[in-house]
Amino acid sequence: MSNPTKQLVAEVISIGDEMTSGARLDTNGQWLSRRLGEMGIHVAFHSTVGDTLSHNVDVFRIAANRADLVIATGGLGPTRDDLTREALAELAQQPLELRQDALDHILELFTKRNREMPERNQVQAMFPVGSEQIFNPEGSAPGIDIVIHRTNDSHSRIFALPGVPAEMKRMFDDTVAPRILEQGHGGTIIQHLVMKFFGTGESDMEQRLGEMISRDRQPRVGITVSKATISLRITATSTAKAECDRQIAQTRQEILDRVSEFYFGEGEHYDQQHAIVESLAARGDSLMIIELGMAAPLGDWFAAIDQADCYHGGISFANRDQLSRFITSEKREAQEHHDNNANTPLPDEVFGERLHRFRKRHSTDWLLVVDSYQSLTQTSPGPLPAQDVHFYVLDPSGALHVDHQSMGGHPDVIQPRVAKAAMRFLRQRISDLNK
Repeated sequence: MSNPTKQLVAEVISIGDEMTSGARLDTNGQWLSRRLGEMGIHVAFHSTVGDTLSHNVDVFRIAANRADLVIATGGLGPTRDDLTREALAELAQQPLELRQDALDHILELFTKRNREMPERNQVQAMFPVGSEQIFNPEGSAPGIDIVIHRTNDSHSRIFALPGVPAEMKRMFDDTVAPRILEQGHGGTIIQHLVMKFFGTGESDMEQRLGEMISRDRQPRVGITVSKATISLRITATSTAKAECDRQIAQTRQEILDRVSEFYFGEGEHYDQQHAIVESLAARGDSLMIIELGMAAPLGDWFAAIDQADCYHGGISFANRDQLSRFITSEKREAQEHHDNNANTPLPDEVFGERLHRFRKRHSTDWLLVVDSYQSLTQTSPGPLPAQDVHFYVLDPSGALHVDHQSMGGHPDVIQPRVAKAAMRFLRQRISDLNK
């Protein structure tokens, strides 16, 4: 496919003496560059500037002349060295004006904290005339969205955000990214779709997609990996929304034709637990989870889903024997096994019987068991060696499904990877029952 529209060019500006002095690492710039790249926007420039007004104006002027989009972080606080709003006002040749809704939000924040707002904080509600506010749900510094017109009848759009990373990220995702995607630039419309996959590696995914992930393809398909989950981001640019939608739909189908067995859903923050909850809710079924070993990520992930009525809770133990002693009502039998076989794992047939007893006692339709997450402690650096991991699924009919895998990897990834492999096994069993 040929690219019918110009790719947007962006510049990221980091503001503050703590950046130019090296006292603080610029992680905001790194994060913004990744997010813009995921949206199909080329970040061509990075600039860092200290807390001097004339230098700020110069940096913004240069950026506006060479970039379609400028994202700045820092300089929006209440102190005298926070100069971003003044620099933008001077660049746009517009005075600053007070926005009452912004001031009301700042006053409300101080009231909730049982503090009186210092008079100096009122400056945070000042905006260049003609600019738009970027709401800050996390703090007292709203952002600024302003268009700078250039001499060649083109323009650059500047988004100024706070330097606090949590505030900056929330404001970018909630407000800036949607504005960029909805309004585009100079007649260009950008549409975006994120597809999620699990069960294969990045290199295998790239090989199977082939030319689809070429950087000059339109629409562009970007690939990123986070803790073994692969995201494919389709970004289409055109002068018409319908054309973007057509390109995305066609590319989405091409991807599914190649790697559909690993696909589980769509959305920036969508993961397998969301797909499982949706499937169980459609069936009217419930789920409980048992995790053995040195972690319990599934319980956290499912508990964090709002209104997941189908999830009836999770439980964690160090090993099978501890779980068995918890489950069985025949305490004497369980204790005898433990006393006589202190170093022998509970046999599969006895373990399976315990799981049936647990499911019956707690009246759950589905039971997922992970046995087990390995310890992250190791004597030498590098990837953890592979170890056997067992997944057990009890379905509503009472059938027990078992999967055994040998899994190892980097300590930062191995436990989430085990948990996600367990979810994939559960999704497959739910799909089988739906057929």
